[in-house]
Amino acid sequence: MFHYRVQFILSSFAVCTISLSGAFANNYTKPAAQTIVVHYQPSRLVNGSPILFEIRSPLTMKSISAKWMDRDVFFSFDPRQKVWLGIAGVSLETHPGKYSLVLTARTSDHNEISIKRPIAIAKGKYRHISVTVARQFTEPSSQQLLEIKQERELKEDVFSHLTPQQEWQGNFVPPVTATISDVFGTARVFNGETQSMHQGLDYAVPSGTPVSALNRGSVLLARPLFFEGNFVVIDHGQGLLSLYMHLSKLEVKEGDQVTKGQEIALSGGTGRATGPHLHIAVRWQGIYVNPSTLMSLSLP
Repeated sequence: MFHYRVQFILSSFAVCTISLSGAFANNYTKPAAQTIVVHYQPSRLVNGSPILFEIRSPLTMKSISAKWMDRDVFFSFDPRQKVWLGIAGVSLETHPGKYSLVLTARTSDHNEISIKRPIAIAKGKYRHISVTVARQFTEPSSQQLLEIKQERELKEDVFSHLTPQQEWQGNFVPPVTATISDVFGTARVFNGETQSMHQGLDYAVPSGTPVSALNRGSVLLARPLFFEGNFVVIDHGQGLLSLYMHLSKLEVKEGDQVTKGQEIALSGGTGRATGPHLHIAVRWQGIYVNPSTLMSLSLP
């Protein structure tokens, strides 16, 4: 069995080495030519961050996959930029520390490259606010509790949907042109009792404002629910979903294909809302990540 060492660069600064074995080692004899470069955005990761991994290599890769925080990261190849792209995320509950990215790449001649690399996660700064809402949303009746339970099962089914293939294209764009009235990660104190973390963004828009899709994807859900009001969920592929809540009117149906910037609904104040506004959220494989950070990433 032959072994060979190549260089792996993470985020332009961190460097480690990996070993290659078998025929692959015989075929390559110049260390400088065997560099696999992995960048990620944003450069400083905190709990609640989405992540874009970008992998470049002079080698011809047949496939690339990875494990990140016990979840699969799915990569697609962009032939124009000659880069492999994969979306991932860090949950709000993640404690500061180092977490390993485990990368597996298969070359066109069926050799395998593997690496385990620690990545630092810092603690994000989030705030607390108090909100007063109708008692039915904090103390629902027995009939409403049954409705909530049924809807929870529906959402669990929708949120478990996973499309490995990339559907998004290029940068994610805001759903409206408006001021953000509440940010991601805020601890929500409803009627004096802390009940949830704000896991999305609120936009201060009047009822009837056109709402656009953040990116290309497929509509998984488009219907009214107890807490969310009129609710749309779009699958962007690679485990990434965008959610749009409290809408006054739905303009897409389940199963529709939508393009980036396409109008999908009108804003409103349905469900558990203190008034008309738009709430959006982004989930990656079961965890919520900051939509503002996602929309700030520079995507090929």
